Amino acid sequence: MPEPNVYLFKHAGKIYQIFVSPRQTTSELSSVNVGSHNFEIKIIDPKRLRGTSGASEHAGGAAEIKTAMPGKLVRVLVKVGAEIKQGDGVLVVEAMKMQNEMKSPKDGIVKEIRFAEGATVNAGDVLAIIE
Repeated sequence: MPEPNVYLFKHAGKIYQIFVSPRQTTSELSSVNVGSHNFEIKIIDPKRLRGTSGASEHAGGAAEIKTAMPGKLVRVLVKVGAEIKQGDGVLVVEAMKMQNEMKSPKDGIVKEIRFAEGATVNAGDVLAIIE
């Protein structure tokens, strides 16, 4: 059984074992120990970022839904021409064995879906455009 608060962190091809100390105060910062080094970090829940970090808006009001990391497009939840609201699910991308629903960053019409289900996508690829 894995130890609580101990994680493996991969950076630049190396794997590090890190220990995250439980927060003792109301501060958003946590103490992380990597070997003999201590760091104060802010841990952000990736679920709070879904649908917002992968979107950008262009002049004219169109918004692109982009992937944050490489993966596989496992499900398209809407059709081109569909009217959707901000926060509605548009696509599901599987990355690192987790399925992430990409949500619409705005109310609008689905103008374009650029990949088919089952396609491999790269970080930064534009998956859909909402106008």
